[in-house]
Amino acid sequence: MNEPTTPPLVYDSVREFLRRHPPFSTMSEAAFRFLIPRLKLAYFPKDSIIVDRQAGPFPPFHIIQSGTVTSQTAGLDTLPDRVLTTGECFPVGALSAGGQPTRTYRAVDDVFAYLLGVDDFSRLRGLSPEFERFCTQAVTVLAQQSLAELQRHYSQVAADQNSLTRPLGELVAREPVTCDAATTLREALKRMRGNSVRSIIVIDEALAPIGVFTLNDLRDRVVLQEVSLDVPIAQVMTRNPMTLPAASTALEAMQQMAAGGFHQMIVTDHGRVVGTVAEHDLFALQRVSLRQIRHAIRSARTIPALAQVAGDIRHLANNLLAQGVSAEALTRTVSALNDAMTHEVLTRTLQDYDLTNINWCWMALGSEGRGEQTLATDQDNALIYRVAPGLSAGEQLRQRRELLAFAREVNEALNALGFPLCKGGIMASNAEWCLSEETWRERFMQWLTEPTPEALLRANIFFDFRPLAGDSALTDRLSEWLLARTQDNKLFLRLMVANALQTEPPLGLIRAFSVDDDGPHSGTLDLKTRGTRIFVDAARVFALANGIAETGTAERLRIAGEQLKIERRHVDTTVEAFHYLQVLRLRSQGRGDQPTTPNRIDPYALNDIDQRMLKEALRQARKLQQRLKETYSMSL
Repeated sequence: MNEPTTPPLVYDSVREFLRRHPPFSTMSEAAFRFLIPRLKLAYFPKDSIIVDRQAGPFPPFHIIQSGTVTSQTAGLDTLPDRVLTTGECFPVGALSAGGQPTRTYRAVDDVFAYLLGVDDFSRLRGLSPEFERFCTQAVTVLAQQSLAELQRHYSQVAADQNSLTRPLGELVAREPVTCDAATTLREALKRMRGNSVRSIIVIDEALAPIGVFTLNDLRDRVVLQEVSLDVPIAQVMTRNPMTLPAASTALEAMQQMAAGGFHQMIVTDHGRVVGTVAEHDLFALQRVSLRQIRHAIRSARTIPALAQVAGDIRHLANNLLAQGVSAEALTRTVSALNDAMTHEVLTRTLQDYDLTNINWCWMALGSEGRGEQTLATDQDNALIYRVAPGLSAGEQLRQRRELLAFAREVNEALNALGFPLCKGGIMASNAEWCLSEETWRERFMQWLTEPTPEALLRANIFFDFRPLAGDSALTDRLSEWLLARTQDNKLFLRLMVANALQTEPPLGLIRAFSVDDDGPHSGTLDLKTRGTRIFVDAARVFALANGIAETGTAERLRIAGEQLKIERRHVDTTVEAFHYLQVLRLRSQGRGDQPTTPNRIDPYALNDIDQRMLKEALRQARKLQQRLKETYSMSL
């Protein structure tokens, strides 16, 4: 059989068009030589049906050359589910699964589209790994391409930076300096001096790390404690040190260091020590490094000095964005550094107050409680404390006044560091949110049993709490108590579901996006209230209904997916969509496009890939709401 051919000028024109749109933008020349001669250009007049979901299986594969197409899962009198424009393809899911289309596709205006037959569609999947991945992981692929575009946009910034996706094993530059547990401290110190290192790893017979000894340990556990140099090093080492496998990335090591506040990571291969990687190996950033920031936090003598460090956190975040680091990793890093700042403020302020006889815990709420802080965030925090048995009313009042004064100074200091005071007063210095363990339970029980609109609003903020400083056992008990009372509370969960379904994703009926059409924000949409909030609210309902103690949105969705037996690929796609919206928020905040409304963007100012990914992310938000409704509409 003769292979189809295409005139050179037509071939070049079609290839130039396809290369502007994923997945064809990364497709090989061999795949183009197969694809282009098999495409047929078809015309569909305005309002005509292009694919009828009731007309039978196996329509051709469509690539929109010009025009706008809508799709609907129900009849033509219902609202469209999707709006597709130039460069987008359909019906990818039905053809990939080999089944009947579940949507009807209609031309909004005059449409020209390239058509590819079913058999050729299947052959193209076998010829092109890029096209195969697009068919099975459309959202993930688009997200990766979006990050690649972001990297190219910041190419000048990223030119001198090492990739944080490199495996740790590639960064190990020398053999590890080790000893066994019976080695004397004197001998261990000789090895450290002979190898010019500041730490030594203690290993067992299988070469697995069981401890680490550093110069800090020498100061704190040997010199100051007047310990003999002839004792076994096991007596003074730090046990159970943090490790990561050699296959882990530099980014993962960076996150662990940010959370733990240490300066090197032990690298293992199948449990055996292969070496260490230090911060200076990981963070060759242009302006600031993680180590510099943490050192600056510890060294800052004044609040203005700490405020300068807060600016460095923004610079670091921008550098990580330039490297294409994912939103999940970036927000974890930003949250960890912001936690360190808050810890420093709490520690310094605590020196001026006598809280030694009070069991208390500083609670992070909202985005900070979820570990999802962006570069523009205000304060949401609270205090929980335990009233000791037999304490007089007067002493209880004195302790509460002391806690409120302490919290007020902390809130003011954080405000000076660039974390604005909460306009709604949700801060530990507000007497309403500085409560005893018993009173917090009473307050939560009131919201659970009388779920008014205000109570639901409070639940959205306060039920995402985590301990930040003080006695974490207080918040652990509160979380356990709360989850035991939400799982079977059908009225409360029903209203939480309804609350989570109130916000509709800003997908347009005709145009791709629904933007504000008047007022000061005309032509923009809010990525927080109409984007990430949809995922956050749904994940919170899943957590409260299934007894999930995690507060992070991504982890809540993953754990709920396992418990509800949802295919992992569907969960991953949902999480990818949430993270992409976070990336857009961070990019907008990093550039300072909208200083007074940092979560707003003009979606039509995005490049083609980002517009497509934004549409996919918002479609995933709609699907998540539908899953939430289907999961609980019957059981509630």
